[in-house]
Amino acid sequence: MTDRTSTGSARNDRTNTGSAKNDSAKNDSTTTRTAKTGTALTAARRSRELAELAAGTTVDLLVVGLGVTGAGVALDAASRGLTVAALDAHDLAFGTSRWSSKLVHGGLRYLAGGHLGLAYESAVERGILLGTVAPHLITALPSVLPRTPLVSGGRAALTRAGFAAGDALRAAAGTPAARLPRSRRISPAEVTRLVPAVRRAGLRGGVLGWDGQLVDDARLVVALARTAAGYGARVLTRCRVTELHGRGATVVDTLTGQQHRVCARMVVNATGVWADQLDPAVRLRPSRGTHLVLRPGALGAQVAGLTIGVPGETNRFVFALPQPDGHVYLGLTDEPVDGPVPDVPEPSPAERGFLLDVLATAVDPAPTEVDVVGAFAGLRPLLAGGADRTADLSRRHAVLTSPGGVTTVVGGKLTTYRRMARDAVDAALRAAGHTPGRCRTDRLPLVGAAPPETLARVPAPARLVARYGTEAPAVLACAAEDPALARPVADGIAVTGAELLWAVRREGALDADDVLDRRTRIGLVPADRARALPAARAAVAEACRTSDPD
Repeated sequence: MTDRTSTGSARNDRTNTGSAKNDSAKNDSTTTRTAKTGTALTAARRSRELAELAAGTTVDLLVVGLGVTGAGVALDAASRGLTVAALDAHDLAFGTSRWSSKLVHGGLRYLAGGHLGLAYESAVERGILLGTVAPHLITALPSVLPRTPLVSGGRAALTRAGFAAGDALRAAAGTPAARLPRSRRISPAEVTRLVPAVRRAGLRGGVLGWDGQLVDDARLVVALARTAAGYGARVLTRCRVTELHGRGATVVDTLTGQQHRVCARMVVNATGVWADQLDPAVRLRPSRGTHLVLRPGALGAQVAGLTIGVPGETNRFVFALPQPDGHVYLGLTDEPVDGPVPDVPEPSPAERGFLLDVLATAVDPAPTEVDVVGAFAGLRPLLAGGADRTADLSRRHAVLTSPGGVTTVVGGKLTTYRRMARDAVDAALRAAGHTPGRCRTDRLPLVGAAPPETLARVPAPARLVARYGTEAPAVLACAAEDPALARPVADGIAVTGAELLWAVRREGALDADDVLDRRTRIGLVPADRARALPAARAAVAEACRTSDPD
């Protein structure tokens, strides 16, 4: 490994033992490098850094996959002082990480299934995200579980006990009640005030709980990748790995068709449901989770999430989650996936019907297919196990190192990405014969992050602050060159032209698909995507013309 600590012997530099002296020196080193390197991801930076790797530069760690886990690995390793290259065949957050429920949650389902350790891990990681890492991207979301006639007294008691256990885990994890209030019983009137569509006949009140909601899961991945880039990581999309081994990879630049060799001292495979394609020793049993996007107003003036128990199941729920733009995400299914894994999975008609049917047990009038304006599905990279149903397989992550020296991280969930990344980097270091040093990511804010009181003073519209944090004024400044960029890109779409331009100039978007489907999420509603496509193409063309420096 390269000398990044500027102190101690070569042995100490290579093992990163984490002594107070080395920690201090490394903090100084990474701070300087962040200021020098910058966090902007641009086409020019990509070309330059890929050329460096193709010319024979050897990095300490190569990570393949730039979903939330891979981006987390890149940041963890780079913030420890390692040189890093992070590659993806497509784009940031192209795979599973953009198809989540957009929740940073404490694991009600895991509690219901008796998985206390996993639920506690989720609560701890949720607290770190809320408090330090990404408070600008996460808000506290109230959620109601109504006691309808279909909810028996026994199930209501079990659910209440689960919420109480969740409160205890929140407190044990150190998350203050000011950020996530305690759960409580609420009256029928309060249930219908929070979710007006809940069926009133036979309603006996409900339970109100709180969890964290991401403004957008893909934005978290982008923030992780940019923060890693600020610590010197080479973040390279459109680089498909065709061969992976413990000393690097063979890579095809899909923009040019050129093939390169990338050399590394350690390798982490973080490709999720595609992990077994690069390491055949990994045995996965993927499952598909589908969400429907309901039109604004489909559940009335909804101000809280709606949690509905799946009839006949003790630990499965369907959620109707209100979004900042008024849409509602309805999910989640759990269906096994057999055969080849698609790049972009499609919801099945059966899943769509299942979600609408479960929702209909608790609301009146019940939304129908007419109210569905979009749909998306993600694949969970679950390790194969003995359970008959994928719904019963463990959501705990696993880190495996092959005889050839490739460390693979699979399983887990978005909330626990940081823990997964830490474990993967530690395992890669041990496999290479080094003693892992201290992980810093629990104290490292992402780009744009700041405490709530600071975010409240940012001179920009609240919608932009929720998406960009302290960078919101810089996004606004993109409109200084053309006032038209301050306007929404189309009627009924809040996203502005300035945001599209920012996506290309700072967030690594290389084409209109990147802008619409992974930087702004306009693409979740196909009709909106079609209306915004000309503006996205214009933003890409303008960014290429002006060649904004990185």
